[in-house]
Amino acid sequence: MFTAKDAFSSFSVDDLGKARQFYGETLGMTVGDGGMGTLSVQLASGSRVMIYPKDNHEPASFTVLNLVVEDVEAAVDELNRLGVQTKIYDDPKLPTDSKGIAEGEGVPPIAWFKDPAGNVLSVIKA
Repeated sequence: MFTAKDAFSSFSVDDLGKARQFYGETLGMTVGDGGMGTLSVQLASGSRVMIYPKDNHEPASFTVLNLVVEDVEAAVDELNRLGVQTKIYDDPKLPTDSKGIAEGEGVPPIAWFKDPAGNVLSVIKA
């Protein structure tokens, strides 16, 4: 049987410097050198995410990272104060309020936003 001793996720960006600033300064995460020209982002759970540069980067059209928060509205207000736009979807199939927060039957409060490379992230109440 296959048994892994650990696991981590990774995704690409088009500018590692902008990613370091966004994840480290804007989102307040611990960002370090991941080796081989990558960044290692430490998550609150103790896990990590590797971010690597890619010349022909194409932003992910799906959520690459969900950040669990106690209060989505407060998190959205803080992100907006920091210049992060959270109203990125305008779709009747995915209705969001004026701040970009979706919530409803079976859906916990969640709001999506993008990193400088265009990858989709979220803040979600767990």
